[in-house]
Amino acid sequence: MAILEMKVPSPGESISEVEIAQWLVQDGDYVEKDQAIAEVDSDKATLELPAEQSGIITLKAADGDTVKVGQVVCLIDTSAAKPEGSTPPVVAPNPIPASSPEPVKTEQLPNPNPVATYAAGTPSPAAAKLMAENNVSQKQITATGKEGRITKNDVVQAISAGFDTNAANGWGGSREVSREKMSMLRRKIAERLVSVKNQTAMLTTFNEIDMKPVMDLRAKYKDAFAKHHEVNLGFMSFFTKAVTEALNLFPAVNGQIDGNEMVFHNYADIGIAVSSPKGLMVPVVRNAEQMSLADIEREIKRLAIKAREGKITPEDMTGGTFTITNGGVFGSMLSTPIINPPQSAILGMHNIVERPVAIQGKVEIRPIMYVALSYDHRIIDGKESVGFLVKVKEMIENPERMIFGSKDPAEVLLGL
Repeated sequence: MAILEMKVPSPGESISEVEIAQWLVQDGDYVEKDQAIAEVDSDKATLELPAEQSGIITLKAADGDTVKVGQVVCLIDTSAAKPEGSTPPVVAPNPIPASSPEPVKTEQLPNPNPVATYAAGTPSPAAAKLMAENNVSQKQITATGKEGRITKNDVVQAISAGFDTNAANGWGGSREVSREKMSMLRRKIAERLVSVKNQTAMLTTFNEIDMKPVMDLRAKYKDAFAKHHEVNLGFMSFFTKAVTEALNLFPAVNGQIDGNEMVFHNYADIGIAVSSPKGLMVPVVRNAEQMSLADIEREIKRLAIKAREGKITPEDMTGGTFTITNGGVFGSMLSTPIINPPQSAILGMHNIVERPVAIQGKVEIRPIMYVALSYDHRIIDGKESVGFLVKVKEMIENPERMIFGSKDPAEVLLGL
């Protein structure tokens, strides 16, 4: 009998322990080399653990256990014969050996008939995403997947058939109370949010933006943009571009405090807050100051998909110099976003609502967005914060200025 001890590899620099979010196999299962056997949570991301060899697996840790990097979490009997008639499972294409300091890759090879080894009633990642988006619980779905797994099609069928609810009787709650352990990622988020409130002199300034110019520009060119660049034109790329220009004029907003020193960055790595099944993620668009609108849209889309599919890595979320968060997609009218440490500022976007405003002495109905800049007053003065937000407002309301940086096109023409 040949026994392989599988140890927890290091998912990234400075990470010393992880949490077993869930085993994707059961004790005694036969696993293939490179098959994803567990999901592990670090304080930065959720990663998949691939089997290092084929064989019969014996689990040495349970769901929810916190384990050290390098700790043995399972044994694989590599001398065991493969059961007859078994279907090859989905495997990770580029497994990382346990001794490697690099993060475990989470991408999976496409497989039209993946083997489900989740416990009965557990949704697949695609099904879980659809359930969260439509506020559907597991009790409302009939699972048809292998071993009782809930498939995406099960969720679609349940939504299409409708649910047996009585609006007059409310949402049908019970007097039951359930408890769920916070994941390591959620605990880390909570810790960071509290530390920001306690350790920074956080202040928020507000402004409003007339979105009509940029909405008119987008409506005029969105089809041609999508056809030419093969990506949709959204508002986030306009705001990201405007932010990078404003950061160039107000470098303190792009800086941070390190002990008794102030650190300033001659580049703009913009974090874009994205909602995911695991919580709020902030992947980073690097060197956004050098990107076109199409480049920004492509990168945001790539990172957002990785975050929502649970494939984001710690490297995708480290090193940002400034963050943008858009509560408007959820209907938020106004909020005070919390700084993403060690950064010193964050821009909050909100929903667009038609409001009466004064335009050249006349009242007009315009699509208005309220924006908020939360900043650390220890490094950013009020004048800089207000000036930064005004500059963002000016460029969104005059999108042609993004072509010429922060200057008015007439000033460029006149050489001013």
